[in-house]
Amino acid sequence: MTQNKRREIWFLTGSQHLYGDETLNQVAQNSQRIVEALDRFGKLPAKLVWKPVLTGPDAIQNQCLAANVAPECAGVITWMHTFSPAKMWVAGLTSLQKPLAHLHTQFNRELPWGEIDMDFMNLNQSAHGDREYGFIGARLRLNRKIIAGHWQDPAVVEELAGWTRAALAVAESRKLKIARLGGMNMREVAVTGGDRLEAQIQLGWSINGYGVGDLVEQIAEVSDKDVDHLVQEYEASYSLQASLKRGGAQHQSLRDAARQEIALRAFLDAGGFGAFTTTFEDLHGLKQLPGLACQRLMADGYGFGAEGDWKTAALVRLGKVMTAGRPGGVSFMEDYTYHLVSGEERVLGAHMLEVCPSIADKKPSLEVHPLGIGGKDAPPRLVFDAKPGPAVNTSLVDVGGRMRMIVAELDVVKPDQPMPKLPTARAVWVPRPDFKRSTQAWIEAGGAHHAAFCQAVSADEWQDFAAMTGLEAIHLGPNLDLRALRNELRWNDVAYKLLGR
Repeated sequence: MTQNKRREIWFLTGSQHLYGDETLNQVAQNSQRIVEALDRFGKLPAKLVWKPVLTGPDAIQNQCLAANVAPECAGVITWMHTFSPAKMWVAGLTSLQKPLAHLHTQFNRELPWGEIDMDFMNLNQSAHGDREYGFIGARLRLNRKIIAGHWQDPAVVEELAGWTRAALAVAESRKLKIARLGGMNMREVAVTGGDRLEAQIQLGWSINGYGVGDLVEQIAEVSDKDVDHLVQEYEASYSLQASLKRGGAQHQSLRDAARQEIALRAFLDAGGFGAFTTTFEDLHGLKQLPGLACQRLMADGYGFGAEGDWKTAALVRLGKVMTAGRPGGVSFMEDYTYHLVSGEERVLGAHMLEVCPSIADKKPSLEVHPLGIGGKDAPPRLVFDAKPGPAVNTSLVDVGGRMRMIVAELDVVKPDQPMPKLPTARAVWVPRPDFKRSTQAWIEAGGAHHAAFCQAVSADEWQDFAAMTGLEAIHLGPNLDLRALRNELRWNDVAYKLLGR
């Protein structure tokens, strides 16, 4: 889908009038050089914008209020070059509504051991200026990211870039519209439901249902010429099953799928939707369950959730925003079945149709097979194996009174053997630290059977997003300790009740 115009991250530098104009001019020059260098590195997925040095409470508050109302501003990075009395920051920080990062750095990398004097000491005071500023962040209980280290260190730049990606996801989240085609979750399923109003209040998501008839009407308006053009694109992009080729027995099924994709894309674009859901229990008027359309729309950046799962649809869209410009994909995914040979445990993730080709290892095969659910015609779908490598599964569940995000690290592996009779896209993975502990932890935390499968979003970046939006976040990774997790879940129940969440 069409991406937003390039967003900005504002860089705010703190000081005070005590030091005089000469020092303040040097502070400004130094902070400008940092911003120019960080922007020039090309790692940050947004433009870093320098703002004038802040030396008093009115200027600080005005800058924070300006950030709030600037649609291009996705977040704010702060740095105390010298000593900036923290009471000056109270009004501004309590007004700020954009994600906040505290960069704890220093302009000079090395101490000039043989030349250091009080002039150097007075100019380069981040060591204690950032501690004064850091205290007020703690006192105000701010959700903020603290990044420590020299601004030229690759690890610091990467951490800033990851935080920026999470901030961009927050900006997207606050305006995200989700269309629920069929308008419901799959009947009697618990975990895909949730408080849609609370999600809008906390996360900004507007989630509304639309009748399948709206899509059926749109399908009827699609021209044969447009279908011809899209079928040509299919032929150029994928390896087609013989029956789907022109003159093949099931070529009409491919044309029906193309008609669905064109109509669904037009429907989403007209409504400004960034994500959508379908359900196989409501297909009235459709010839087939949309499969290929969902796969290709995900590949173009839309979020998707099957069976009315609006929470996973939103996560897929936000994952797409965070991965922009990175290799690796994001897809709707379901833990489907297991390989439980001792010491060789694997998870086979898939879905009936809707796995995004952005995660494919090789050129997908476009095939048509019967679908024993939904009672409609056999739909085409892209079939492939996911690319091996690290990934994360992210789930969002409503645990009563609050949302909980669960992020599980995993390693995608090649299937032990080919699966020629499995007519769907799939991923095979080994959870970290191992199958037994990871699956136990996921279930204890209430993780769903659906997830946003991400090859290019890290667990830390999802946790940054959770912190920016006030979500509870549970991380399952190589250092997972089940006893500690159980305590964390108990303590979180108490903490969030005390916080009124």
